[in-house]
Amino acid sequence: QVQLVESGGGLVQAGGSLRLSCAASGRTFRSYVLGWFRQAPGLEREFVAAISKSGGTTYYADSVKGRFTISRDNAKNTVYLQMNSLKPEDTAVYYCAAEYGKFGWDGILSMTKEYDYWGQGTQVTVSS
Repeated sequence: QVQLVESGGGLVQAGGSLRLSCAASGRTFRSYVLGWFRQAPGLEREFVAAISKSGGTTYYADSVKGRFTISRDNAKNTVYLQMNSLKPEDTAVYYCAAEYGKFGWDGILSMTKEYDYWGQGTQVTVSS
């Protein structure tokens, strides 16, 4: 199992940047596919970005492509989400998620139901 704790959220003006971090417990961090999701009030949780176990494959929602970057540091058991050129519509609670990846598979997952482990979320608010 893995426990996830997000940090780095806050209030930022449109056009600004934030970097979210998600620290994971456990010794097998490098065996987990990781993802970032977000949920705005009244809306369903939606996919933002994902990264494979090795970090060699990343995938982004169209709404954030070119502005957000997901990365991982397996030595620090941490996954990051660098968010640039933020827009008011990026306002949401951001969650990191983890799912154990089978041996020999280095793909990504983009659906909420595919992830078993979730952090508590961190609020990101972008003012116009």
